Amino acid sequence: MKYIIIEDEQLASKRIRELMVSIRPDYTYVAKFDSVESATISLPVLKYDLILMDIQLADGNSFDIFDKIKVSAPIIFTTAYDEFAIKAFKTNSIDYLLKPIDVGELRNAIEKFESNKQIATSSSDESPQITELIKSLQPKGKERFVVKIGEHLKTVETATVQLIYSQDKATYLFTKEGKRFLIDYSVEKVEELLNENQFFRISRKFIVNIAFIRDIISYSNSRLEIVLEHFDEEQVIVARERVSDFKVWLDR
Repeated sequence: MKYIIIEDEQLASKRIRELMVSIRPDYTYVAKFDSVESATISLPVLKYDLILMDIQLADGNSFDIFDKIKVSAPIIFTTAYDEFAIKAFKTNSIDYLLKPIDVGELRNAIEKFESNKQIATSSSDESPQITELIKSLQPKGKERFVVKIGEHLKTVETATVQLIYSQDKATYLFTKEGKRFLIDYSVEKVEELLNENQFFRISRKFIVNIAFIRDIISYSNSRLEIVLEHFDEEQVIVARERVSDFKVWLDR
């Protein structure tokens, strides 16, 4: 059997190789890749029977590989997620090992692989389900925005954004430090990118971060006013048609 390791942590990769040598000395190590890009380029031209793959890679998440190429071999994923999540994955006939990798768990995974070579992504019908399961455990929503300040580029962590709003046909971020940054997105597009548990679009103009809501006040025509720190350019009002959904969102 030939196997490939996809792992961006050098120590983790080394441990997997050492364990594989001790568990299955007759297996042949083919190659190691540390990124979605390198794996996507190389996997289609290599011959292998098994992949040991980390979920978080240097340039993204491993499910990105499935979006780019067809993976024809079973996969044993390694992950730092909790055991509850791992059990959910195991119901789909694929093994997920918690880091640091335990020799006994790896041996069991290899035995499972050997007893049924059709597990994991070897079935095209399973691949979409696998992808969706992996995605369901990833942190949801855009993690940062790139903004331009003069001739310089800067990243703004999404978690620090109190408010996203439109003004004069432009879209701005307003951060917890009270700073405003112009971004190259429409409010509609930003809404699609954000974690819906953290952000809520209260009107056509405003998207608020629940972490920075300091007060909610009854306003005219059955609407609500949101009070945020530092933001005093104008009132932040929940549109009447959005009030009911907003209350449900708050009570999650």
